[in-house]
Amino acid sequence: MSTNLTGVWDSIFGVNSNDSDTSSSSNATAVAPISYSDSDIGMCVDRFVTVLDQLDARVEKFRKDALGLQEKRDFLLMSIDLIKSNDSMQNLTDSEREEIGCYLQRVNTRLSTVELNVRIVRDHSQEDSLSQINTLIDLTITMGDPVLSRQRCQVYLNACCSAGEDVSVANTSVMDEYRVDVDVDAGPVDKKFESVLLGCTLDDQKNIKKRLHALMGYLNKQIIPQ
Repeated sequence: MSTNLTGVWDSIFGVNSNDSDTSSSSNATAVAPISYSDSDIGMCVDRFVTVLDQLDARVEKFRKDALGLQEKRDFLLMSIDLIKSNDSMQNLTDSEREEIGCYLQRVNTRLSTVELNVRIVRDHSQEDSLSQINTLIDLTITMGDPVLSRQRCQVYLNACCSAGEDVSVANTSVMDEYRVDVDVDAGPVDKKFESVLLGCTLDDQKNIKKRLHALMGYLNKQIIPQ
């Protein structure tokens, strides 16, 4: 049986019949081809499928872990942007503001050394929609007024929930770390945001909801009290 399975393996990966060791020997004895039964082939295929199933599960877990790390990185980057635009910075002296700015730059530089990219397959239209969504959210982050930012974030969240199934805060890895209450109501919806959101892939829509949940939670629990 083991000989037959070895034959199957050699057949799959293509053993070179003109191997140099064989050709160099003038007295080489011809080896009869190895025969194997259908059951042996079936066992080998089952073995391959089992190994591939295990690899597939590990790849999926690896991808999920990478997405979780990517969410945490995005949250940290968003936190830096929110501190930069916080209006309390204007109450500091020039020297204090410069000191905080230098500290923020050091943190941002360290964060920039970590690159994470879990590729989502998108067409040109979906790429454009995602770019527009990111621009709108970035503008919300850098508004400088936490009250207006919360209002804008709320209508974006409402648009997300009206466009598809809600994302539970408890199921997002970032919000597990920064547990806060996030209200998602049936209030006003930003129609422009909703229209662009529907042009994104389903995976991107889920990630956008998570990002907005994290942003809303952050705005509801300010690092620097107003």
